[in-house]
Amino acid sequence: MKTSLIWIKSRRRPAGEIRPMSEQPLIALDREKIISLGAETQFASNGIVSRTLLRAANGRVVLFGFAQGQELTEHTSTQQALVQILTGACEFWLAGKPHRLKAGDLLYMPPNLPHAVKATEQFSMLLVLLKPA
Repeated sequence: MKTSLIWIKSRRRPAGEIRPMSEQPLIALDREKIISLGAETQFASNGIVSRTLLRAANGRVVLFGFAQGQELTEHTSTQQALVQILTGACEFWLAGKPHRLKAGDLLYMPPNLPHAVKATEQFSMLLVLLKPA
């Protein structure tokens, strides 16, 4: 079974270093599975690695590994989002306001909220996206 692993282009990565992998989620919807988030988290020395764990009609779950200093610039999503910081620390900007998050923190974002994230140290997070009812 192929797993989903995406290398995300960041400002610090040279052009041409995006390495998209399979889009197949790690967890199939038709059977149970136990995984270790720590073991499944991957980091690039100077980038962001994204791995789709589960994809369903009403949402998806994505595991991220950020190298220190990497960032996703401000953007919005039409979906509700839950972010759980698994390891390390980051700065999340929500509607222009910075919030320092660390391992164990959980963040909820309603749809269409402008947000950005920067790794203040290497960190990993679990993102749960849910389509509004």
